[in-house]
Amino acid sequence: MSIRKVNFSINEYYHLYNRGNSKQKIFLDQEDYNHFIKLFYLCNSVRSIIYRDISKNTYDFDREETLVYIGVYCLMPNHFHLLIKEKMENGISKFMQKLLTAYSMYFSKKYKRTGGLFEGKFKSQHISTDRYLKYIFSYIHLNPIKLIEPKWKEKGIRNIKGALIYLKTYQHSSYLDYLNEDRLKLKILDKKEFPKYFSSKNSFEREIFAWLKYKEK
Repeated sequence: MSIRKVNFSINEYYHLYNRGNSKQKIFLDQEDYNHFIKLFYLCNSVRSIIYRDISKNTYDFDREETLVYIGVYCLMPNHFHLLIKEKMENGISKFMQKLLTAYSMYFSKKYKRTGGLFEGKFKSQHISTDRYLKYIFSYIHLNPIKLIEPKWKEKGIRNIKGALIYLKTYQHSSYLDYLNEDRLKLKILDKKEFPKYFSSKNSFEREIFAWLKYKEK
């Protein structure tokens, strides 16, 4: 499976991402998104998982010890982003292997396809500065804006209010968890293992607004 051979260091932060082969979509319907998000929770465990664990009671699964700390995530139609902190030796590699293998098997079975689903090895960027780490929180969460304004980063954002409303309706990222929404998916995150840049949901929203304002057309 697509595992990047890199020496990840314990207690260091990494931006991980990958996309579908030839930029193909890897999420075709709501079930696909939900399945992948459940795997974030289930695969982050020293235990092996079996299909029946992926059920309505997914977030009650006893994971025992987890492999990594997850801070932020976002799924897009043909790729995904993760902000992760290495917890134990080889934790990231083990987690990503379980995650990508489990989802590829699910996708291939559901859509009766063969061949690799992802574009080679997953990509990783070591986050070495506090400034960059804070930026990644916004960068990952702002990804869905491309679905309504594809060229907003290059040409500027036309409708900031509309963009903020859209982010609040987008269910496939951790954005709502930073707005303190009460949902089971919050169990995926290990917020306490990441710097507390945002003292409240208002401060988080102000940070997102500032980036959109900066790119205003």
